[in-house]
Amino acid sequence: MFALIARLLQNLMARGPEQDASAGIPNGLFETAEARAGTDPVQAQELRCAASAYLRVVR
Repeated sequence: MFALIARLLQNLMARGPEQDASAGIPNGLFETAEARAGTDPVQAQELRCAASAYLRVVR
């Protein structure tokens, strides 16, 4: 799971400062969670929790 989060962060940072990276992190985590929901529901729940935690910290 940490590898997925690290890869997501690297992709967001590579986009550049013109895009709002803080909005992309939780969206990317939620999208990845939806993609994993059918194959690995435990990891999907962990990704949802990580996205929710990020949103709590940012807000």
